[in-house]
Amino acid sequence: MQQVIGKLLVQKNSLWSFSGWQAATGLSNPLRMTAMIPAQTPDLSKAKSVASAYASAMETADADTVRDVLKHHFDPACFWRGMHPFHEQTGPDAIAKSFWSPFLRSFSRVQRREDIFFAGLNEIDGFSSTWTCSMGHFMGLFDAPFLNIPPTRKIAMLRYAEFNKIDDGRITESALFIDLLHLMAQAGLNPLKGTQTGAQLIQPGPRTHDGLVLASQPLAETQKTLTRINNMIGSIDHANAAAKPPAPQDELSVDWQEDMIWWGPTGIGATYTIDRYIEQHQGPFRRAMEGRVLNGHLCRMAEGHYGGFFGWPNLTLTNKHSFMGVPGNDIRADMRVVDVYRREGDKLVENWVFIDMLHFLKMQGVDVLAEIGA
Repeated sequence: MQQVIGKLLVQKNSLWSFSGWQAATGLSNPLRMTAMIPAQTPDLSKAKSVASAYASAMETADADTVRDVLKHHFDPACFWRGMHPFHEQTGPDAIAKSFWSPFLRSFSRVQRREDIFFAGLNEIDGFSSTWTCSMGHFMGLFDAPFLNIPPTRKIAMLRYAEFNKIDDGRITESALFIDLLHLMAQAGLNPLKGTQTGAQLIQPGPRTHDGLVLASQPLAETQKTLTRINNMIGSIDHANAAAKPPAPQDELSVDWQEDMIWWGPTGIGATYTIDRYIEQHQGPFRRAMEGRVLNGHLCRMAEGHYGGFFGWPNLTLTNKHSFMGVPGNDIRADMRVVDVYRREGDKLVENWVFIDMLHFLKMQGVDVLAEIGA
């Protein structure tokens, strides 16, 4: 199938007819074409070893030693992206000072409870760089205030997703997304003015329990996942641009299994099945938002049945008709988003989502951290 797809390569957002695509590939549903991963890919195990060594060393770090751990594993000029209020930092000293040292003063005995780990070549730069993705929870004892969030002196689970670019045995670029509203909920805080439409959960890893992708994966499976992710992105763009968009059920059923699970961030919540996803997220989101612009991604990759991306920001849009309890307004606001996917068969079936909600809200004049500290 690789050879056939290569001969048919076209712009990834152009649509083939269903019958033409099915005849060419043998797949059971239409796909927009996607960029082809090089047949000769580097050994991803080297990048995984670098990221795993860093994660292991962080398990023994504390507020005073974390800077040294970062210096050992990060390039001196490493560029780091963190969610509000951490934003962009350069170099281990700044990264430690802005996030890791304060976090480790508030949380003790921290474990990285990793549910998904994979590596891949970054489609966005023409597959020239290698990245890793780690996703799960940081679990620790929440013993001191963190960003005005009161401590519980109990176990706390902080959802995270981390992307690391690996060059010559060092981490040269990093993005760390955490769900701070999820942590607030565990501390008994609900700073949002609107009712969450999805479920509030400590979110599990993949149903198949195979999210730690340590062994090399068949290139054809990796290509299939990346193609499906790109097709799904194209479907969203097509629906937003169309004068007469397809029905949501028709749009989603091309790329998603009927029993899809959308593990959304606190403020939106998790939802199960296409119908409930439409009811509990897609519908409210699309009714509220206008002027959606896709800014693109900084990293988009796959390995085996897993894939994902992040942007900075992914989207710029206007909350015109009230979303998450924020009144409708004319402010252009950004969404920095991570999506991590699991594919099963020909379609996507699970999706873990992180959004820099505090940044999105603050751009609209809602400063959650200031309000809970008042």
